[in-house]
Amino acid sequence: MLPSEQDVVEVLRGVVDPELGSDIVDLGMVRDVSVNPDGQVSVAVALTISGCPLRTQIREDIESKVRGLPGVTAAGVTFAEMTQDQRSAVMQRVRKQLADNPPPTEVPLTTRVIAVASGKGGVGKSSVTVNLATAMAARGLNVGVLDADIWGFSVPRMLGIHGRLGATDARKIRPNELTVGDGHLQVVSMGFLVEDEEQALMWRGLMLSKALEQFLTDVGWGPMDYLLVDMPPGTGDIQMALGRLLPRTELLVVTTPALAAQKVATRVADMARRSYLKVLGVIENMSTFTCEHGTEYALFGEGGGAALARDIGVPLLAQVPLEPAVSAANDAGRPLSTSAPESAAGQVFASIAERISAELLPPLDMAGCTARILADVEEKLGATP
Repeated sequence: MLPSEQDVVEVLRGVVDPELGSDIVDLGMVRDVSVNPDGQVSVAVALTISGCPLRTQIREDIESKVRGLPGVTAAGVTFAEMTQDQRSAVMQRVRKQLADNPPPTEVPLTTRVIAVASGKGGVGKSSVTVNLATAMAARGLNVGVLDADIWGFSVPRMLGIHGRLGATDARKIRPNELTVGDGHLQVVSMGFLVEDEEQALMWRGLMLSKALEQFLTDVGWGPMDYLLVDMPPGTGDIQMALGRLLPRTELLVVTTPALAAQKVATRVADMARRSYLKVLGVIENMSTFTCEHGTEYALFGEGGGAALARDIGVPLLAQVPLEPAVSAANDAGRPLSTSAPESAAGQVFASIAERISAELLPPLDMAGCTARILADVEEKLGATP
C-alpha cells in the first residue's frame, strides 16, 4: 500500500531545522506533498532564504525519512523561498515555542526578573540598574544584579565591588556580594572574570549568548526577590537569548528626553513583545538640570519619556534629574541610595523601587499556595542527583 499524504507529513516531523530548533512541519516550511501511483513522492519546502546553508542537509533528511515509508520507490524535494511575511510568521512561531519551553536555569522560580534595556548607548542604563538595585536592597530586599553588557561591563566599578568570582560547594559560580542597609546584593559581571578592566572583549554573537547562558545556568544565585539584568543597548543576540532563557522577564526601558532617543527605544519594546516579554514601564533619565538658583534647564530636550510611554502603552515610572551627584557616586562606587539618598535623583530611585516592589511587581508571597508549590518543586529538583 502507498502512504497517504498525511503519512508523509507525519514522518516529516522527524526533520528538524537545526538552526531554528523545530521540525519543518511545525515551522510551516512544508508547502505541498504529492504521492504518485508509482510510489514516487514529491515534497515542496519553503526555506527562510534561498541560499540557506542547511539546504543540502534538509534535503537529505527529507529524502531519507520519506524513502523509509512502505511503498515509496523514490523521493524528491523542491525548494522555494519564503516571503517576508512568511519569514516573520516562522520567527514568531519559534519565539512562542521557546517562551513556552524555557531551559532550566539557576534563577529561582520565585525571583522577579527585570531587564533594564535601552535602544541606544549613552542613556545611563547601567546607572539606572545599579541605583535601582541598591534602592531596592535598601528596602530590605535580596537583589541580584547580572551585568549582561558583556562587551561594555561597568557594574563592578559603579558598585565598588572588586575581586574574582568564587565557587560554591555545589561547584557553581558564587556571585560577589554586598550588603546595602537591611538588604543584600549578589552581583555577576564579566568584569569579575577578566584580568584587566580595560581589556577589550572581541566576541561574536554566539559567544555572547553562551556567556549569558552560563551566567544563568552555572551561577549559584540562591534566594532572590529580584534579579536586575543590565542589558547591552539595542536588540541583538543577548536580548534574544534572554527571551529564550528567562521568558518570565519584564523590561524596563530607559530613554532620555530627546525625541530621537525615544524613537530608537521603541524598537526595544517591539523586540520584547515579539519575544513575548512584558514591558514594565519607561524611565526617562537625564531629565532636567536644576542650577544653584533653582532654575530648571532641559539640556537634552524634553518629552521623550512621556512620548515613548504613550506610544507603547506603559507607564512612565519616573524622570530622573540630571545631577552631578549621580555621576560622582557611580565613579566612587557608592550609588546614591548609600551615598546621597537625600539628593533629588536618590529620592527618585527610591520612589521607583517602592512603586515596583509595592505595586507593579511585588515579591512573591511565599505564604501563598502557588509560591509553596514552586518552592517544593525547586527543593525536589535540587535534591535530584
